[in-house]
Parts: sequence; C-alpha cells; structure tokens
Amino acid sequence: MAEENWERGILARLATEGLLEQQRARRWGIFFKLLAFALVGFVLYLVFASTSATDRVCLEKCTAMVELRGELDSDARASADNVIAGLQAAFKDKGTRGVVLKIDSPGGSPVQAGAINDEIHRLRAKHPDTPIYAVVEEMCASGAYYVAVATDRIYVDKASLVGSIGVIMDGFGFVGTMEKLGVERRAITAGENKDFLDPFAPVIPKQREYAQQMIDEIHAQFIAAVKQGRGARLKETPELYSGLVWSGQRSIELGLADALGSVTSVARDVIKADDVVDFTQQESLTDRVARKLGASMGRTAASLIQKSLRWR
Repeated sequence: MAEENWERGILARLATEGLLEQQRARRWGIFFKLLAFALVGFVLYLVFASTSATDRVCLEKCTAMVELRGELDSDARASADNVIAGLQAAFKDKGTRGVVLKIDSPGGSPVQAGAINDEIHRLRAKHPDTPIYAVVEEMCASGAYYVAVATDRIYVDKASLVGSIGVIMDGFGFVGTMEKLGVERRAITAGENKDFLDPFAPVIPKQREYAQQMIDEIHAQFIAAVKQGRGARLKETPELYSGLVWSGQRSIELGLADALGSVTSVARDVIKADDVVDFTQQESLTDRVARKLGASMGRTAASLIQKSLRWR
C-alpha cells in the first residue's frame, strides 16, 4: 500500500511538473511572439519614417517656405543637404509663386553656408520668375547671413540680430595647466606642421601667421559675397565687416536688410500668395539616430581645423 502511494505521488509530481513546464513554455512563446511583433513594427516604422520626407504640394498657388534653423553644420538639422533639398522642392512645385527662406541661425560652417549660397544663385537663374526672400526671426548672423545675401531681399524684425560678418578660429591652450600638473606632452610627427595649433604646446608664430592668413582669406570671400548680394544697397562703414551684429532696424539703415516683415506679411503683401506651404525637409527617425550615433571621434587634424572655423 505504501509503495502504491509512493508511486502515485511520483506520478502526481511528474504530472504537475509537466503542466508547469507547459505553462512556462506557453509564456515564453507568447513573450517571443510579442517581441517579434514589436521588432517588426519598429522596422516598419523606421522604413516609413525614412521614406516620408516632407514633399508638400501647392494645390493652386502658394508661398513655399523653407526653414534654416540652428547652427549650420553637416551633421545638424541646418545642413546644406537638408536646406538645399527643401529649396529644390519649393522651386520645383508648379504652384509656387515665391519662396521664403525663414532664418533663425547664429551661423556655422563656411562650407555649408557657401553650398547653400551657391544653390540659391543657381535656382534663381533657373527659375527667374520665382523670387526668393529671406525672412529673419531672432537671428541671422555670420554664415546664416552669408546665405541670406543670395536671396532677392531680406526682411527682418526690428529687434532681430543681423550681421556678424567675420571669421573666427577658436580653441584652448593647456600648456600652463600641464606644467602645473606635471604632465609631459609627447607627440611625434612627420611633417613640421602636423601639430598645427596643438593645444598642448606653445603657439608657434609661423603657424599663427598661417592661420591668420587662412581666416583672412575666408573673410574676404564672405565680404565679396555680401557685396555681390547687396550691391548698392550697402551703406559701407569701417565697422560693417568687423564681426559686429546690429538690430534689425539698424541693419535696414546700413543696407544689410531691406525692410521689416514676417513670413505672413511677405507671403500676403509681397508674393501675393497667402497660403504658406512648408517645404522644410524633416529629419526622419533614422537620420536622428544616425546623427547621434555618428558622434565624431578620432577626427584628423584637418577636420578639427575645419570644425573650428565659424563665420561669426
């Protein structure tokens, strides 16, 4: 009798363990199915987000708007690729009566600004009947102003900040700090200027002179672009190209801008097309993720110098 009870007990435990194992297997199966569905959904979202660029269309006639917001940088929202793509789509649309480049930017990369400036000139030549106007919100300084001068006219708020026609190459020097900490700099180079403006070594006069010549050359390019874009409207003063910024009202007096205006007023009163359609290229989720993961590490000396250059 005792042996039978023992056998029944064993069978009962085995049956119970089997049921528990089946329950665990079902739970894991449900978990993995849900995980698979989540992954598929995420992938589909990424595909949709990456392909859903803002390709807006004017139904009849409209003012096409493109934003230039934030620092001009190849890895930022205000990259030349993004701004140019928006401008091209705006000019291409058959309903566009005029284009407004809405600017709120402190400037940034000379290369990015130059690429946008060149493209605006190309689009104006290709579409001579479609005007393009810059409308400044808070700020249009440095490289952003370099972009603005390529447009037909520049409209500002009386309190906008405009100008900053200059170039800066900035950085830090840690020589004194290293001496206090007892840290020795060890750098072996092939090429006498490979350690150009090394922050851990004293500035070499010859390298400083070369850097000054380089930014003077870029400054001259900036000034030439301003004169080409603004022409006889400029009221040149000794401080005009010194890197100073002016209020919107003062910028009109100096010929750096043309008149007071907003996107709404320019669309309504200048372009005569009240309907404003935004052609700004929106950053997809994949672009944002790629930009965050693409943080610059181990850049070469040349890229460091390029990033340190800013029209300010």
